[in-house]
Amino acid sequence: MNTPLQAKNTAAFYVQSIISFGVSLAAMAIAVALLPVGPWIRSFLALGLLYVVTASFTLAKCVRDKQETTEVVSRVDQARLDKLLTEHDPFRAPNSRTA
Repeated sequence: MNTPLQAKNTAAFYVQSIISFGVSLAAMAIAVALLPVGPWIRSFLALGLLYVVTASFTLAKCVRDKQETTEVVSRVDQARLDKLLTEHDPFRAPNSRTA
């Protein structure tokens, strides 16, 4: 009944994701810093980049929470089904129920 949850992603996937995020963030930061425009435009673009990064983290957290909620509900449903199956006796007479 108590089966441990298995990781769905490997360590290599996490490392690749972290490297990809770091490279893209660094590239955008360098591009904003080296853009031949005034400081106000550069600040506005940097603020926009910061907003996109924080929104991405928030979205990832919401998706993770939704998946965890779905997983918990499916585990509860599975436990209910297991209980019904263990209590079911197909050879019991219909009138001899003990409730």
